[in-house]
Amino acid sequence: MRHLACLLAFLLSASTALAQDKAEVDLALALAIDISGSIDPDEAQLQRQGYVMAFRDPAIVRAILSGPNGRIAVAYYEWSDSWMQKLLIDWTLLDSEKSIAAFASKLEAEPISIARRTSISGAIHYAVSLFGRLPYDPVRKVLDISGDGSNNDGGLVTDLRTEALKQRIGINGLPIMNDRPNPFGFPAEADLDQYYLHCVTGGPRSFVEVAKNFADFPRAVRKKLLQEVADLGPRPDIARTELALRDGMNLAQARRPVSAQEDDYTRFVRPGYEPGCDVGERRSREFWQRRFGTSPD
Repeated sequence: MRHLACLLAFLLSASTALAQDKAEVDLALALAIDISGSIDPDEAQLQRQGYVMAFRDPAIVRAILSGPNGRIAVAYYEWSDSWMQKLLIDWTLLDSEKSIAAFASKLEAEPISIARRTSISGAIHYAVSLFGRLPYDPVRKVLDISGDGSNNDGGLVTDLRTEALKQRIGINGLPIMNDRPNPFGFPAEADLDQYYLHCVTGGPRSFVEVAKNFADFPRAVRKKLLQEVADLGPRPDIARTELALRDGMNLAQARRPVSAQEDDYTRFVRPGYEPGCDVGERRSREFWQRRFGTSPD
């Protein structure tokens, strides 16, 4: 019995020491990128290059290094079907110009791939486990999802959003508007920005940044990353943030602290999407019934 008590005490002290050894970061940011079948290889390349360019942008580098701790942690994965999430870069500490440049170069070197279905819910579920093994102590946890369609595979997106919000993971969205039908014949979604706003995003200061098309993706990524790193929430422009960075202001001065009422992240969602947040699943079933007389599964 005495040996068991000693062992438990040792394990407890070891786990406490490990927790204390975790470096505090201003932000843990998981980047989740859509590679479903509606995105062709050229569009996938535009997405990838948008992130590479963003992490090489001097304003974003300054933003990362200007927080109270001067560092963030980033992970990058691609997603499509409910079972398909591909981790390209695991949690990486960005705490210097050199480490940020190395992250961008590593991302640029990864091969491009395309899969099939669109499971935003699967991407969120994967992020919860990804944050669960985060080797750093973050002030904020943010999941950033980009994509060009609504959820049509796996669980309901709102259920998985709640799962993430209960873990205090804020969710931002980067919907890519696309006015052409995808290769499988699904119609374009003119209200995808509203779907992302009401059905995908959540948490204090969560927001949607819209890419008007794939060519507009690099601009949208740059603006979104600046807002996320600065923790300034939704805003029509980023001029004030960029001026502050240029003048050497610590970003902590520009942030509004999270209040006690914001502890429950599930409160921060925007209900009221008229077509319903299961619209992607219904459209998918209707399409396959019309075309083949059967469900996609």
